[in-house]
Amino acid sequence: MITGFRQRLRGWADRTFPLNFKVRIGKYDIRNGLPCVVIAEIGINHNGSLEIAKKLIDAASDAGCQAVKFQKRTVSVVYSEKKLAEPREIPREVLETAVVRDALPRENVERLKRTDFTETTTGDLKYALEFNESDLRELFDYAKKKGLLAFASPWDEESVDVLERLDVSCYKVASATITDIALLKKIKATGKPTILSTGMATMGQVLEAMKVFGEREIIILHTVATYPAIDEDLNLSVIKTLQETFPRVPIGYSGHEDGIIHSIAAVAMGACVVERHVTLDKSMYGSDQSASIEPNELKEMVVGIRRVESGRGKAEKRILDAEIPVIKKLRRK
Repeated sequence: MITGFRQRLRGWADRTFPLNFKVRIGKYDIRNGLPCVVIAEIGINHNGSLEIAKKLIDAASDAGCQAVKFQKRTVSVVYSEKKLAEPREIPREVLETAVVRDALPRENVERLKRTDFTETTTGDLKYALEFNESDLRELFDYAKKKGLLAFASPWDEESVDVLERLDVSCYKVASATITDIALLKKIKATGKPTILSTGMATMGQVLEAMKVFGEREIIILHTVATYPAIDEDLNLSVIKTLQETFPRVPIGYSGHEDGIIHSIAAVAMGACVVERHVTLDKSMYGSDQSASIEPNELKEMVVGIRRVESGRGKAEKRILDAEIPVIKKLRRK
């Protein structure tokens, strides 16, 4: 049933978007007009817990998503020493989980134990939230067993090397890194398909990034990088602007708004990829939790997206067979 639906929609896309490049990631063809690929952004909502991360992968699988995405940083590269030393209140369970995982530098652990976890810093949190290569391999393998693609947004060049060793199928450029040309060139050099988020960027900055990637093996996502984003700021019409500016590039949407209506609407406007942060509970500790959707919302969103796609139909105005009895009943002339 699903396969037949995808084949019918693919035929419609071939007729409607003849010049649109297709990007293949894993087993999925991504192109304007083809069935939407839904990505569950786990990000840092796992709070450094492999158990929570696996539950979020389970939620993505149960909802009918095609992929899950994490983030990868080399903490000492992405953040300055001054930033890492800033005092910050952190739940003890997050830090204890990190200590068990051996995620923190030795000096951080010694300070935490000496002060009974009362003298905590931004650095403690950033290290606690970071999965190492072995952790990511375990999670990527777990996602694969669930039938999901798994990849990540690298925030620095060293993290690209880590992800290459994990043989990811694609890369995601986070909005925060769209102006990091050295990083973009490092990602481009891998030869892997790339998904480019465009939050907090001007069209000029998007064009500069596209000079690095070109029009092949690239997907552009409209994004508003506020957490959560309010309805009045979402500016979904930019999806059309991006389609007109890059007519041969697949265009999608990465949302941080409350609820799922606008993410479904983005598909009606032509988005062929939708990415949403997912959480087990919005009340959990973490900076991204409130801009995320819970498993039941994720499932509802996927259902809504598929209903929108099933109603897309053919780009042809005609009388349907089902309308003929209604014509006979209601039309006088």
